Amino acid sequence: MITDRNSQDVYSDPGVFETKKNAYNKYVLAIEKNNLYRIGEGYTKNGQFPFVDEFNVETLKSKRIYTSPYKDKKEDILEIEDFKSGKILVMIQSKTEYPNYYFRNIKKQNSLTQVTDFKNPFESIKDVSKEVIKYKRKDGLELSGTLYLPVGYDKTKKEKLPLLIWAYPAEYKDRNSASQSTQNSNEFTFPYYGSFVYWVTKGYVVLDDAAFPIIGEGTTEPNDNFISQLVDNAAAAIDAVDALGYINRKKVAVGGHSYGAFMTANLLTHSDLFACGIARSGAYNRTLTPFGFQSEQRNYWEAPEVYNAMSPFMNAEKMKTPILLVHGEADNNPGTFTLQTERYFQALKGLGAPARMVILPKESHGYVAKENILHLLWEQDQFLEKYLKN
Repeated sequence: MITDRNSQDVYSDPGVFETKKNAYNKYVLAIEKNNLYRIGEGYTKNGQFPFVDEFNVETLKSKRIYTSPYKDKKEDILEIEDFKSGKILVMIQSKTEYPNYYFRNIKKQNSLTQVTDFKNPFESIKDVSKEVIKYKRKDGLELSGTLYLPVGYDKTKKEKLPLLIWAYPAEYKDRNSASQSTQNSNEFTFPYYGSFVYWVTKGYVVLDDAAFPIIGEGTTEPNDNFISQLVDNAAAAIDAVDALGYINRKKVAVGGHSYGAFMTANLLTHSDLFACGIARSGAYNRTLTPFGFQSEQRNYWEAPEVYNAMSPFMNAEKMKTPILLVHGEADNNPGTFTLQTERYFQALKGLGAPARMVILPKESHGYVAKENILHLLWEQDQFLEKYLKN
């Protein structure tokens, strides 16, 4: 009997092929007779290299039977199809190659049989420059983000372009976890409707999925220093791209969805780093989520100073930076009712802040209607052209 130590699943019949996928480590456990096979991901300074290990439950000896050799592509090992022949199912992609499926024989060198032939649906961004950059916050914490440059951008001439940053804060209880990065520059560039990546085709530099960790170690909770860490993360990101020589740091915009929208409003309120910001489907008054939010476990009455300090609504008089607020009319997410945006917008306009609000009809927390998505893209483009590029 063998148990996956990261789950409650028990493999009681070693003669039967079974698999268990782990959402955190992305590995599969499979058993055949006395051998246990583990599929994992090896992260090194040179890249990401999936592997297959064989472990004998009688001898307790392990050996690596395959490691992905790619340095310019990303290979994901999805399933072991046949142990005896060495046949596995993999997915291979690169910055410009759409993900496709293959059968690989790990017992035969260069044995790869293509299963699918999906074409690249995003030809317009096929040749943009893409790389994962790493940089440090002022307290030494290592951060990262995926940097996109327009097609044909001359890295020697270094024209100063406007920068768009897209991010989503994440809370941690230790620095080591906060500094870990799983971003891979060899992943296919697959933007969704809400992505800032599209704007790389219009002459913007884009830092996508920028790391915004919020750390609280020991008896300190992450949100006890939320605002200062938020600003430090943003400053580090801007400094890093500016140091490469690619941007005009007076023309930087930030954006986010949901908790990323909350982040955006706070950054515009408590710093002068940005020319404008886009906040979609966010919450701005934490007294309206009094029994916790995200990973905050304390209720409002236990930590009112935290809730008030983190609420852009409570600090609306400080907002001087243009902000585009977008929300679905029928948002059913309990932490981001549409009322949040409506009341925040009223406060900003009443105090003279440069704010615009767009309510998308019949949309929930995420947007799905073609008409609304196209209008969203138009609104964002017009906003950025007005307050950032020009």
